[in-house]
Amino acid sequence: MLSSLAGVLFDGFAYGMLLFLLSVGLSVTLGMMNFVNLAHCSFAMVGGYTTVTLVNKLGWPFLATLPLAFVVAAVASIVLERTLFRRLYRSTDLDQCLFTIGIVFISIAAFAWFYSTEQQSAPVPGWLQGSVQAGGMSFAVYRIFLIVVSLAVTAALIFSIERTRFGAQVRAAVDNQRMARGLGIDVDRAFMVTFALGGGLAGLGGALSIQVVGLDPTFALTYLVYVLIVVSVGGLGSIGGSFAAATVLGISDMAGKYYFPWLGAFLIYLVMVALLMWRPVGLFGRR
Repeated sequence: MLSSLAGVLFDGFAYGMLLFLLSVGLSVTLGMMNFVNLAHCSFAMVGGYTTVTLVNKLGWPFLATLPLAFVVAAVASIVLERTLFRRLYRSTDLDQCLFTIGIVFISIAAFAWFYSTEQQSAPVPGWLQGSVQAGGMSFAVYRIFLIVVSLAVTAALIFSIERTRFGAQVRAAVDNQRMARGLGIDVDRAFMVTFALGGGLAGLGGALSIQVVGLDPTFALTYLVYVLIVVSVGGLGSIGGSFAAATVLGISDMAGKYYFPWLGAFLIYLVMVALLMWRPVGLFGRR
């Protein structure tokens, strides 16, 4: 009983960390820039398919593709932000939703055309395969690696947003663009870098998710729901909130599938409703 509980907690936390990587970029851009980007998971697909291409067609090691998955997704987000998204910053939420969900369907069609609709895979190095034994329990090495990466990203994000000059500039630009420009802050550049950071993190999450949930052209739509749940439960613009929400929801989802198979994946929605009834603005959200 104890070993099964520990296994559920471990697997749920690892899955939660994957949800965190996929969602924290949207939490930052939506909470700090007030832009509803439903195409966020399309950038995750860009990172995932970058890794698939480099590993399977060019023979790159899996770990070497992760930084490039981040960079390619970040560049793609910059291109869209400079050419399309920036025109919608002053538009209504409905306009932003309709436009970005259109990009989701375009990305699904594009990746299906180039990669087919089949599930993609990318082999990982031998030392990331298998499991380790501790306390009479077995823990998958890849999931440990996923947890370590997520914790490192969390620490780096909190430091960069809360403790650096760039983070202060972004917060100032969001609070009052006119005043920020008067103080000499390049608001357009701050927004571009923020968008690139969010897209790059989604790309990294997409690359890391291949071994856990797989990758196919419908990924951008399937996991958009989970990403929005994490962002809404955690609170807009809160990195700590996204981390806490992803952890709770990941463990809840895994526990529901293990202990209440008749509920299936529905438990995560029950948890979401309960948390939002308790905290309508999210766990760490501000009114």
